[in-house]
Amino acid sequence: MPRPLWTGAISFGLVTIPVKVVSATQDHSIHFRQVHLEDLGRVRTRKVCELDGEALSQDEIGKGYELSKEQTVPITDEELDRIPLPTAKAIEIVAFVDADSVDPIRISDSYYLAIDGQVAAKPYTLLRRALERSDKVAVAKFAWHNRERLGLLRVREGAIVLHSMRWPDEIRSPESLAPRQVELDDDEIDRAVQLTDTMALDSIAGFRDAYRDALEELIAAKSEGRELPEPAEGEEQEEGKVVDLMAALNASVEAAKESRGEGGGGEATVHEMRPRKKTASKKAASSGKATTGRKAASSGKATTGRKTASSGKATTGRKTGARKTTAAKRTTGAKGTARKRSAS
Repeated sequence: MPRPLWTGAISFGLVTIPVKVVSATQDHSIHFRQVHLEDLGRVRTRKVCELDGEALSQDEIGKGYELSKEQTVPITDEELDRIPLPTAKAIEIVAFVDADSVDPIRISDSYYLAIDGQVAAKPYTLLRRALERSDKVAVAKFAWHNRERLGLLRVREGAIVLHSMRWPDEIRSPESLAPRQVELDDDEIDRAVQLTDTMALDSIAGFRDAYRDALEELIAAKSEGRELPEPAEGEEQEEGKVVDLMAALNASVEAAKESRGEGGGGEATVHEMRPRKKTASKKAASSGKATTGRKAASSGKATTGRKTASSGKATTGRKTGARKTTAAKRTTGAKGTARKRSAS
């Protein structure tokens, strides 16, 4: 079991449950040190006084609150410990609410609550069973690191979890970030919903940190003197390119089906876009040349729906036109000959 971060008790009405708080998460990120490039010596951060420029030890450093640029009030740990705070050594449950009523943005760090002695086993189990049977979560107050916090208690695999929460006034309003009103077709919305259904999963337990895996491979290659791994080839998105939203949704749905082994082998259904109001002419940012819907980007030659890409010859439609022209000339010539004979 990890080292306890805090010891106290859960206050559940008149029930007291001694508990130890242990971290529920582990940091698997790869951390780097600052080093001197010339000799790879480690560079440390020194705590230096701004007034005399001397480096200080931790025993010489205390807390202070800056009232102004000229005045700072010193605060000692003993003074903080004497603050009359009822939740100083207790996780006091103040309410029970439905889990769906809690905005996930308010949830911060998570911790497991372990019993502190066998005397806590029965009341701990009582609270856990009550939470499980009521399908609710407990809202609690507790003090940690010299400040009162709001917490959320719920059950996970037989253990009670404490989620540290932010106070309501710590959440910024997203009102100014919302996009302006835009027009969407019902077909576009339906296709987007179909994409969410296609990408739905029962669990996200299979996801891995691909960046950390690649970073570990890079470190191993450099430490062993091996050739560095090449970056994976991926499609680069062209900047400034106008995207056909419906075509992108159709392609996304088909790609999601194929990745799940549901591809039927057919092409995505493309819905015709409704005509929009006149807009400024669009330029292709990638080619730099003017192109139209009737030009093929791959061949560089003008092609139409009546030309075949393989032969490059005029199709029957143009041959028929040529035959009609020839027949018309012959008819005109015949009529002229008849007129001359009748005149003579």
